[in-house]
Amino acid sequence: MKQLRQRYCIVGVGNTPYGKNPGVSALAHNVMAIHAAIEDAGLTTDQIDGVLTKAPTSTFPMLWAPRVAEALRVVPKVTGTLDQAGASNIGLIQYAIGALELDQANYIVCAYGDNPATGTRASYARPRGDSVVAGLFGAPSSYAMIAQRHMHEYGTTHEQLGNVAIAHRHHASMNSNAHFQDPITHEDYDHSRWVAEPFHLLDCCPVSDGGAAYIITSEERAKDLGKPLVYIDGIGQGHPSWDFFRRDDMMTSGAKVAGEMAFKSAGLGPKDIDFAEIYDCFTIVPLVTIEDYGFVEKGEGGAFYEDQRTHVGGEFPINTAGGLLSETGMPGTQLVVEAVRQLRGEGGERQVEGAEVGLVSQQGGIMTTHATMILSNGGA
Repeated sequence: MKQLRQRYCIVGVGNTPYGKNPGVSALAHNVMAIHAAIEDAGLTTDQIDGVLTKAPTSTFPMLWAPRVAEALRVVPKVTGTLDQAGASNIGLIQYAIGALELDQANYIVCAYGDNPATGTRASYARPRGDSVVAGLFGAPSSYAMIAQRHMHEYGTTHEQLGNVAIAHRHHASMNSNAHFQDPITHEDYDHSRWVAEPFHLLDCCPVSDGGAAYIITSEERAKDLGKPLVYIDGIGQGHPSWDFFRRDDMMTSGAKVAGEMAFKSAGLGPKDIDFAEIYDCFTIVPLVTIEDYGFVEKGEGGAFYEDQRTHVGGEFPINTAGGLLSETGMPGTQLVVEAVRQLRGEGGERQVEGAEVGLVSQQGGIMTTHATMILSNGGA
């Protein structure tokens, strides 16, 4: 497998406020985030010659990337919208690397923005297909089945699921832009209303308005900008694809294949990672994901979240800005932004000391798609 190490970089990141942004359209969220990323990179809009997007989850419009490009007043050489659901954000980076490798563009922006909290949230709420007959209404009930199976097979407890929500909220409490910033306790977790057993409300990510973006370029151009370098060292994808209840093992995600691919392309292993930004639409997902990546053995994810080991300052910090559970329910773009800021030493109160290598996971559907990325600062 061809190694990526120190060939391509993320040179600018940006985001909008997260939570509820009344009057800000999905298109405007993209444009605002992209402008912030352009400014962060020290570029100008007319230098952007690639625009890649994930479609807004709430509406799924056609030709979305060209619409975003038009709103930016950019005529791109490369454009496209990818649908791998929450895994799309790393898929877009892989697309960007391909375009850069072919010398088709110089600076490619990848973006996502949507306003389901104050706009329409119909696609989150309505039942779909034959699964509705079995009571599989939306993502919570489906992920709840995965959680129940994990609890049955490995003895994972409600308290361990609660540890995930508490840890990620702890980091969000140090993030002034997070949707939810108030720390929570096990009592808060236990008293939050049931959604789909074993999930309480605090097991589930919120519906949030927001946008985030990042700019990809070659190492050579990145050096010319004079900014701290963040390298894309490894990328992998693995997509179980089938409906989760038709798979041989509903507790194994695409992280197993995608992680192996990313580690191999980076020439690294789990022990080389200083922190991780893990897709956490529900509390069970980080447990399954860190198991499938090989950070812990299968079934040990719940125990790993005990004793604050995943807190900043702990053994292995996870979701240092709050993740989907607390920073914003956006499907994953924010995790890339936070990883870049950590590697540039911009984490503030939540900065991981000595962070040199970070892993980002992205997931879509009911563990239907998965992408993994390894970033580093080159030991700077």
